[in-house]
Amino acid sequence: MKTAGLAIVIATALMANAAVAKVSAEEAKKLGVTGTPLTPMGAERAGNADGTIPAWTGGITQPPAGYKVGMHHLDPYAADKPLFTITAQNYKEYGDKLSVGQQAMFAKYPEWKMIVYPTRRSASNPQRTYEMTIKNATTGELVGGEKGDGVSNVAEGIPFPILSSDPLIAGPQAIWNHKLKYKGVSARRWSTQAPVTASGKYVLVKIKEELLGLYYRQGATLEEINNVLIYFFQEVISPPRLAGQILLVHETLNSEIGPRQAWVYNPGQRRVRRAPNIAYDNPGTAADNLRTTDMTDMFNGSLDRFQYKLVGKREMYVPYNSYKAHSSDTKVEDLLKPGYVDPDYLRYELHRVYVVEATLRPGQRHINPRRTFYLDEDSWQILTTDHYDAQLELWRYSEAPSVNYYDVPVFWSTLEDHHDLKSGRYISVGLDNQDEMYDFSFQTTPAMFSPQSLRQRGIQ
Repeated sequence: MKTAGLAIVIATALMANAAVAKVSAEEAKKLGVTGTPLTPMGAERAGNADGTIPAWTGGITQPPAGYKVGMHHLDPYAADKPLFTITAQNYKEYGDKLSVGQQAMFAKYPEWKMIVYPTRRSASNPQRTYEMTIKNATTGELVGGEKGDGVSNVAEGIPFPILSSDPLIAGPQAIWNHKLKYKGVSARRWSTQAPVTASGKYVLVKIKEELLGLYYRQGATLEEINNVLIYFFQEVISPPRLAGQILLVHETLNSEIGPRQAWVYNPGQRRVRRAPNIAYDNPGTAADNLRTTDMTDMFNGSLDRFQYKLVGKREMYVPYNSYKAHSSDTKVEDLLKPGYVDPDYLRYELHRVYVVEATLRPGQRHINPRRTFYLDEDSWQILTTDHYDAQLELWRYSEAPSVNYYDVPVFWSTLEDHHDLKSGRYISVGLDNQDEMYDFSFQTTPAMFSPQSLRQRGIQ
């Protein structure tokens, strides 16, 4: 009865606060798997005028020969040859297709480079995700207007494949599309990270994570999942001084109804306590102050501290199809260099991206009062971010080398690299090259993500 009552409260509040953002049935006809001007995710199906961006033809729908589930994903484009290389000597020639953060990387690191390959629009999703995304286009609403407190009248898929014509509504819509991109219903993964000093020294922090997203379960409704978007469990395995620290998060779909809930387990104290500070600009787990909590997955959490404005769409060189960095044949020590991940293991391609400017709202605080997000049109994955300091000077540059996990399928980051352009330090997250691959067949239940279970899991 309590669950049913909560569902009614949630549904009522969602309806009361919703700002109409859905599109007409006629406009939604532009979306489709084939033969329509827009893909089911809302991207332009056609290539660009000069042919450097091809048409989307469905992305990767079959694994390459020799792939077996459980392997690190083989590179389907291993035979591709580089088109050209952008360097510190020539980057200004490509300035119209580079972010401010990318240009700053060239200015700071004379040896940094971007090896550009042919564009492969590899992003794909399950057929069910496409069907539900097209359905959401005519029903989905943004809760709280431009505040973007949450979403309503959507299920399973991307909530807003066709963005509003109002930039202040389209901005939070795009960020919600990133937050709700398909990740599989449940997964277990290793998310080893390395905070790297300016001289190139680091200590690997091995982290195990489990995720459960009932939003993506077939037939699930917002009322049934009781406002929880993602259940997230994270345990530090090593080094010994950090081992046993556990974080539990219940990420919500509507922060006005119920904000994120978080708990931590401290192995020294053997107790579970609430952690309301696991949000916004508080330091990320074992990150040596090189990333904030809301930089996980390039952005997560509530949208309430910022105004998000869609400032346009542009062609840009972005990390894409980074299978070499993802490979089990690649060693972590080969990837991590002073200042940045070895560019020889990365791949950049020309893609169309949505540009969303986030500016701090009056009366709010955050160590990065301005951010610029660049979202892939085919997947809604945030691929790069420029972060600014309190003086509105560029401080950090983040990028997410991504791959298609084609056994699912889902297009998602394989690394997340966050560069402090002032100190010369950076942190690389997702270094699972010598670990087991993401297990999207992992089975779990909400009970395994309860605060009551946290202490028992910590003791084990």
